[in-house]
Amino acid sequence: MSRRTLAAATAAALALAAPAAAGAHGRHGGDTPAVRGVCSPDATLLGFSDQLDKTTFAGGDVGGLSALTLGGGAGWAANARTLVDNQGATNARTYDLRIGARGRHGRDGAPDVRVTGTTTLRRPDGTAYTGRDLDGEGLVTLRDGSLLVSSETEPSIRRFSRSGRQLGELPVPERFRIAPAGEASTNQALEGLGASPDGRTLFAAMEGPLSADGTTADGRARNRILRYTADRRGDWTLAGQLGYATDPGLAITEVQVVDDEQLLVLERGFVAGAGNTIRVYQAFLAGADDVSGEPTLARDGVRLVAKRLLADLGDCPPGDATNPGRQANPLLDNVEGMALGERLRDGARELYLLSDDNFSSGQVTRLYRLAVTLRDEPVLEARASYDALQWQPGPESGRAVTPANGVATPFPGQPVPGFSGALSDGRDGFWGMPDNGFGSKGNSADFLLRLYHVRPQWKGARGGSGRLLLDRFVSLRDPDRKIPFEIVNGATRERLLTGADFDLESVQRDRWGNLWFGEEFGPYLLQTSPDGRVLRAPVPLPGVKSPASPDLAPGETPNLPGSRGFEPMAASADGRTLYPILEGALTTEPDQTIRRVYEFDVRSGQYTGRTWSFHVSAPAGIVVGDAQLLPGNRLLMIERDDLEGVAARVKRLIEVDLDDAPAADGTLPTRTVLDLLRIRDPFGISLPAPVGGIGFGDPFAFPLQSVETLLPLSGDRLLIANDNNFPGSNGRVPGKPDDVEAIVVRVPGLNG
Repeated sequence: MSRRTLAAATAAALALAAPAAAGAHGRHGGDTPAVRGVCSPDATLLGFSDQLDKTTFAGGDVGGLSALTLGGGAGWAANARTLVDNQGATNARTYDLRIGARGRHGRDGAPDVRVTGTTTLRRPDGTAYTGRDLDGEGLVTLRDGSLLVSSETEPSIRRFSRSGRQLGELPVPERFRIAPAGEASTNQALEGLGASPDGRTLFAAMEGPLSADGTTADGRARNRILRYTADRRGDWTLAGQLGYATDPGLAITEVQVVDDEQLLVLERGFVAGAGNTIRVYQAFLAGADDVSGEPTLARDGVRLVAKRLLADLGDCPPGDATNPGRQANPLLDNVEGMALGERLRDGARELYLLSDDNFSSGQVTRLYRLAVTLRDEPVLEARASYDALQWQPGPESGRAVTPANGVATPFPGQPVPGFSGALSDGRDGFWGMPDNGFGSKGNSADFLLRLYHVRPQWKGARGGSGRLLLDRFVSLRDPDRKIPFEIVNGATRERLLTGADFDLESVQRDRWGNLWFGEEFGPYLLQTSPDGRVLRAPVPLPGVKSPASPDLAPGETPNLPGSRGFEPMAASADGRTLYPILEGALTTEPDQTIRRVYEFDVRSGQYTGRTWSFHVSAPAGIVVGDAQLLPGNRLLMIERDDLEGVAARVKRLIEVDLDDAPAADGTLPTRTVLDLLRIRDPFGISLPAPVGGIGFGDPFAFPLQSVETLLPLSGDRLLIANDNNFPGSNGRVPGKPDDVEAIVVRVPGLNG
């Protein structure tokens, strides 16, 4: 495609700010190791080469390179090929390349690239195609050495022999023809071409949308990707179509196949005076509709391919890159070729990108070498909920609660205001623990502290009712008078505990089966028997008191803000050690992003004095929820803001390795494990969505205000549930109190 056409097609793209960092190995190379440049958490620029820029071979200009396909062999990308797009009346052709890492550095080396041969693409009668009748954009080398080449001219996908003679042509639907014969626009047709590793599946991507599909209001093109399959004889059949939405103002220039359910998609844009935008996405095909029969991708309910940003090339450090054109980052140019290479020692994959200079003195032919980590995305496996307007047995409650979301008070029984912690029942259910009920001591004296046994009837890929059934409960009580301060029901025989006595936020079992609760009013650790009987006086955290602490002396100043006590608490696998964590920072902390983890020995009933600390992402409104200890001494926690619905921004799971070396300030590094605002739902488990519902569909979101329950299940699966702050939270449907909602998410690699 010409630069002028590209500018017109992507005028809505935004210019990128130039990143500041040094060092990718550049034009001249040599044997000094490249300085690796981090582009994203999952992509590193290992180096680049301009060796092909403005060179010639066999009397032809080496330029206009729009595709790249790799072979293999002993540290080299042997038998690599690239494709020239449309250089006027010159012959359509491919170039044979040899690509390797410069010097002996391998993992960190810039690519070394050489042209070793050229092949003219010819019709069945032997006459050569030229740039006027073959606009080569996609290239695949099949196992038998033959080539598949996509052209934007008609468009077409042709098969050529090793020597370049046409052997056949794949079927392309009539509506993909260039208008007026079809619905495609000139220079916006079949651009990307990629084959599966076994050579049996082919994906061909449109650069732009068909006229009936169009773009979204914010400029995202609704493109189609054709899927072909080959039989044992090598005959190709059109097997389906997928829909894909680009970023605003961008177009698809290449696809590569990771496997039959996952692609890499290269998106590119250009704005005159600002330069190029180049992004690589992982695209996940599971759950996407076959849109072969869809007249338009603009129809509500069409499920498109889900994607995850792998790398934005503009975020890579430019090193010593130069560019004769105007680019926000001089590393950038018109990248149109992409090829997935070898697996590296650390498990990452090589990824090569190649720019098309359009035979222009104002552009560069550049080969980039990156290392990328391809991660499977977390997937929603099951979902179930409990109607907030159900009442459990017990006295009337909520007399001091302010009505909200259309719910009148008092309540004719005991509500279940969500769960702040959970324990496995060892079978298919779990025990869910609500907190103190209604949020404060003052309004929760009529809320009874309990654990409810939950039997989920999950809705999964194969259906299910999606209901949480509560069949019994355990009441927490202090008949043996272990609690040394006054409690609401202190004059009764059972001394049932209420939300005015304790604000329970987490629960774990010790090795003897007894229960330990992390609590916020003290903050305390509270121990009970399995049937809820208090076994000892609450254990305070030495030197720390909240404004609601019963231990606070008259006139004493608390050093922990209200409702910032022991929200999360993990336990060791052997049940000997607890790890309670303060939800917020102490008022004396100079850095309010600090969160502290304490170690508590169950047998002695004392803190060991050992602590760890880490940073949350921002001080204002960011808290930590539930926590669990995973194999390898990894602490998995919920990190969230206090927002809900469309306003929610931070709802995620983070991980801290307690064995990591601390930073200079003594804190341990954190890693994001799961973004709860973006979970794949390829099977439509969250659908149908209620009217006005937020976060339903693919991707699915969990935008609830108080995400407070985390429970590891078998394999890489997690149960996550909410505290619905009944009746106040309405993150799912504005104006309607949130239900108690539990989801099961499979997080690939969670347990290594």
